Amino acid sequence: MAKASLPLIDAIRKAAKNLDQSKEYQWGHMGSCNCGFLAQQVTKLRKDEIHARAMERYGDWTEQLNDYCPTSGLPLDEVISEMIAFGFDAHDLKHLEKLSDPAILRSFPLGQRDLKHNVKKDVVAYMMAWADLLEQELLLNIKLPELKEPAKAEV
Repeated sequence: MAKASLPLIDAIRKAAKNLDQSKEYQWGHMGSCNCGFLAQQVTKLRKDEIHARAMERYGDWTEQLNDYCPTSGLPLDEVISEMIAFGFDAHDLKHLEKLSDPAILRSFPLGQRDLKHNVKKDVVAYMMAWADLLEQELLLNIKLPELKEPAKAEV
């Protein structure tokens, strides 16, 4: 899973909020799908720009991630490179497209783990749970300095 950081958590939450408020979710559109909304947030590209870049090669996000090469010069590979540089990894993005990360799914109650990868409310819930897990990881790794008692003044 991605290395927890405040910018990463913020990007996931903003993408989830944008998705929740959007009327333009389409799982089959590379710029308006699960990864597409996150890519919009990270790269600041519009959905149609992301989709056009993706159409220069075959396949959905998972297939394009399988074929990803940072030196290919292909436009979607540049988008993926930007997302990886931001802190995500290819596995995160593949899991996001299918809502399939076991750690994220375990964070849901047993009866709520059957998320549908192309249902907007499920994608929003998955992204928020992912951000929450990263936040918990970040908080667990914060080390506070040991506090020393102040020296007592001599009277």
